[in-house]
Formats: sequence, C-alpha cells, structure tokens
Amino acid sequence: MAKLDPAQFVREVRQEVSRVTWPSRKETLVTTGLVLAMSALAAVFFLVVDQLIQLAMRLVFGIG
Repeated sequence: MAKLDPAQFVREVRQEVSRVTWPSRKETLVTTGLVLAMSALAAVFFLVVDQLIQLAMRLVFGIG
C-alpha cells in the first residue's frame, strides 16, 4: 500500500503544472467567442426545427 506523503504530492503537482502549456489571453478570448457563437447558432437551429415540427403537428392534427 502506498504511503501518504502530502509534501511529495505537492511537489509532484507543481512539477506537472509546470509542464502545462497554458493558452494566451488572445487564444482564450477567441475560443470563448467561438463557443458562444456556436451555442447561439445551435439555439437558433433548434428553435427553427422546433417551430417547423410544431407547424407540421398543427397541420396534421388540425389544431389552431
């Protein structure tokens, strides 16, 4: 069974964090913008599809 050594754990975490390649501010802003734009596009797409299905159901069942 492995021994629990908090100091060793902290050293290993610091070592791993130093290996991480962090994105620049510009990369983060561009990626965030793309995620927001794609989310908005998906929302509009599903709104249109939902409205079309609603229209089709109204025509099929004669409601409204």
